[in-house]
Amino acid sequence: MIADSTAWIEYLRGTGSPVALALRSALERRTNVLMVPPVLQELLQGARGAAHFERLLRGIESLPRFSPADAFTHARDAALLYARLRWEGVTIRSSTDCSIALCAIEAGEPLLHADQDFDRIARVDRRLRVVALPGR
Repeated sequence: MIADSTAWIEYLRGTGSPVALALRSALERRTNVLMVPPVLQELLQGARGAAHFERLLRGIESLPRFSPADAFTHARDAALLYARLRWEGVTIRSSTDCSIALCAIEAGEPLLHADQDFDRIARVDRRLRVVALPGR
């Protein structure tokens, strides 16, 4: 499974939301929760200071990672996904979400998230599988 930064934020804040509980459960079961570069960047850039940055990094470093095989091809394909969404009349708030969705597709993993933009992406690109949660 790949957890989007929205899922990580819910988990780190201890909100008790369905997405936070799903991530906690996966981590406790030692289910592979893959870290991908754009999620790593989003999490670390939200650090409140240098000490917080280091704590986040130490916690994340032990996770298994997935990186696209070819960064150029990945960027091109993420841009195409964004364009396809636009052509279908779907506007998402962050183009980075296309890169995260594409990482999940390329890794063959479902995406855990708390961002409706990923549900919109999944309706246009059926290759994206999202983790089913109660109420979704």
